[in-house]
Amino acid sequence: MSKLLIVESPSKAKTLKKYLGSDFEVLASYGHVRDLIPKNGAVDTANDFAMKYDIIERNSKHVDAIAKAVKSADSIYLATDPDREGEAISWHIAEILKSKNLLKNKVMKRVVFHEITKSAVEHAIAEPRDISMPMVNAQQARRALDYLVGFNLSPLLWKKIRRGLSAGRVQSPALRLIVERELEIEAFKSQEYWSIHLDALKHSHGFTAKLIQLNNQKVEQFTVINHDQQSDIVGKLLLASAGKTTVSRVEKKQRSRSPAAPFTTSTLQQEAVRKLGFTTSRAMRVAQQLYEGMDVGSGTVGLITYMRTDSFSIAAEAIAQIRDYVKKNFDAEYLPKAAIQYKTKSKSAQEAHEAIRPTDISRTPASVRQYLTDEQFKLYEMIWKRALACQMAPAKFDAVSVDLSVGSDANLFRASGQTLVFPGFIAVYMEGTDDEEEEGESKLPHLETGEVLTVEKIYGDQHFTEPPPRYGEASLVKILEEYGIGRPSTYASIISTLQDREYVLLDKKRFTPTDVGRVVNKFLTEHFTKYVDYGFTANLEDALDSVAEGEREWLPLMAEFWQGFNQQLLSKADVERPGNELIDEACPKCGKPLQKQLSRFGTFIGCTGYNDEPKCDYKRSLNGAAQVGSDPIIIGNDDESGKEIMLMNGPYGPYLQLGLAVEGDKKKPKRVSVPKEISLADMNLETAKMVLSLPRDLGLHPVTNKKIVANIGRFGPYVNHDAKFKSIPKTDSVFTIDLDGAVALLAAAHTGPAPLATLGNHPTEDGQIEVFAGRYGPYVQHGKIRATLPKSVEPESLTLDEALELLMAKAQKEAPAKKTTTKKPTAKKAPAKKPAAAKATAKKPAATKTATKKPAAKKAAVQ
Repeated sequence: MSKLLIVESPSKAKTLKKYLGSDFEVLASYGHVRDLIPKNGAVDTANDFAMKYDIIERNSKHVDAIAKAVKSADSIYLATDPDREGEAISWHIAEILKSKNLLKNKVMKRVVFHEITKSAVEHAIAEPRDISMPMVNAQQARRALDYLVGFNLSPLLWKKIRRGLSAGRVQSPALRLIVERELEIEAFKSQEYWSIHLDALKHSHGFTAKLIQLNNQKVEQFTVINHDQQSDIVGKLLLASAGKTTVSRVEKKQRSRSPAAPFTTSTLQQEAVRKLGFTTSRAMRVAQQLYEGMDVGSGTVGLITYMRTDSFSIAAEAIAQIRDYVKKNFDAEYLPKAAIQYKTKSKSAQEAHEAIRPTDISRTPASVRQYLTDEQFKLYEMIWKRALACQMAPAKFDAVSVDLSVGSDANLFRASGQTLVFPGFIAVYMEGTDDEEEEGESKLPHLETGEVLTVEKIYGDQHFTEPPPRYGEASLVKILEEYGIGRPSTYASIISTLQDREYVLLDKKRFTPTDVGRVVNKFLTEHFTKYVDYGFTANLEDALDSVAEGEREWLPLMAEFWQGFNQQLLSKADVERPGNELIDEACPKCGKPLQKQLSRFGTFIGCTGYNDEPKCDYKRSLNGAAQVGSDPIIIGNDDESGKEIMLMNGPYGPYLQLGLAVEGDKKKPKRVSVPKEISLADMNLETAKMVLSLPRDLGLHPVTNKKIVANIGRFGPYVNHDAKFKSIPKTDSVFTIDLDGAVALLAAAHTGPAPLATLGNHPTEDGQIEVFAGRYGPYVQHGKIRATLPKSVEPESLTLDEALELLMAKAQKEAPAKKTTTKKPTAKKAPAKKPAAAKATAKKPAATKTATKKPAAKKAAVQ
């Protein structure tokens, strides 16, 4: 009896093929097979939200392969990922096969693998189930909601702000978080305050205490607010102390710290950002590779459980295995008497499977190091250590708190310290923090009440209150989870979407909203307040969870949402265009009011008379510098030539020009493009001179004695030597790179470019699949095949499956062309050489020789 197993990714198919018998054929759908048609009417709001699906073009060939295999199969097992997305993919495959009448007299079942191990796979195959329609309907509802918001709000943004903008149901509240934090920072007013400290000495052991009580009054943050005040207090305390301080209170206690829960999707992303410097999308891509399976010498096996989960639970067998590992490899006190159970914080953990853990705790990071890439090893090691630590004893500290009186008990300084006396779980893993600082330890000398110590000095420390920090990837994921916005599996896509739409920028690992992001957020919060409200978004997620659990029907939920949303759309059709805000200043050219305006270059100050007759074209940047437009803007004068430096706009963007073209003069004025990293708002005379200093002559190459030049071209900054070009990496600058740096860069070019990322081995052929930065943009390469990445795809977020798709499309595109070119010469020569053709026909051994090569190709495919 023939059996067909359908999974999502080819790498998982390759792993599963090794676990299943010869009865099974394993095929991949390559992700989603159907989606809503990309135009209005895909969700019919007047007909019970009927959804019009179409097969995704890039996956049509995989669907055809599945349909062909189904014809000869007796049983079909749908083994897509164990979440709502996977359930929906299985349903779509089933619907396609039904529409083709391919399921008559065939058995079709759903199986799920929470880990890719032989035992887990065999267990899943032995206990199949039907497709869960509540999970499918929850996914359909989510997709329909996202579609209705996107397809109805985006045109309104085009009309009211500018073309090309879009809004998302979940991304918009996330954008609101970033914008509101930025507004907090801008409105923040720093306050000065002082803390008073005492350095005490017992024998040779010194320590520091902080003033907590002054004249029997508690010292608060703003009790001391200026230099004169602290100077007066320090002087009085020094006088009262006479160089001595008395220990008035000593409190000792032992405290413990328990290990963190095992990883969920959210906490894994946060730790990968904090500890490993990954992006959220990179963390999920690498985790997917570890889940789907790696060849670790003894065969291909999944190294971790499914990585999309918000559950803290661990299977009893896995806990027993972890505890046994602790027992064998640590002293007895490191193993708690009973297993530690962790409760899921989420009201409704939508993915009802385990936390992220190793499939086998005895498979240590060191034992698999040689089989993994650096990023795979780092992530696996972190997951392995966290899972092991979660079943270990708490760490124990001796904590001491001491009060020191100066003059009398009316003035008290307090010192505290702790000493780690038993590491417990910390011996394996310590959880990171948002500020990337981990808890240290400090020691105090042994002190007794009434003891008199020497005062080394009393002094004040000046401080200023600081605004709340901007969100980084880790803190944004954390706040999204706290608010219930989206679900863990969507956080990476939320973040990448905000960046792709250029609503936010990630600068120094912190998010700042762009001018466009601010305007979009302002429009949505003013006119669609309910739909970017954090509570509303979270409640909608809870409602979708209820649908998935079979507690609620999806169509009434859709109707309730659409009724209110559609009414809001109709009422806002005639709202005024946002983004233009009058300022209290008159135009220096015509006297009319000035206003803030939004353009594709960002926000600027412009004249309200722009559309009047005669029109006024005055404009400038927010900080008073020139704003590029249709007319040249004078920045200042060049010191050497005395010519005017003008900011102008061309077909390839803004550029600087030195002086005007002189009629009859064949020599054109010097022009230099403004680098993308330089904001037009920051364009002043000093910056303009720096840009016009290009190209920079760095000196002579020490080996070739030929000149090296640094410059900016159409594809970015580069160094040029002996007609060879090498791009300057983002870590360096065309304005600061020196001769030594350029020589090193050119030397690295001869060894070939380093890959931006290594996605893993090709599932059916030899060789790795890698991502590189090319002259025309990033590309993915396997062997001699290179495929350029689409502009919408970030190199860091590219998955192995997506890379395979691009490479396959490229290979298919090139194959016909090669075939055509080889046929033409043969066609011309054939009539003139009939005997040779007959001779070739007679050479049967040669054909046999070619045929013998096929087994070798098969052998390569299974390695």
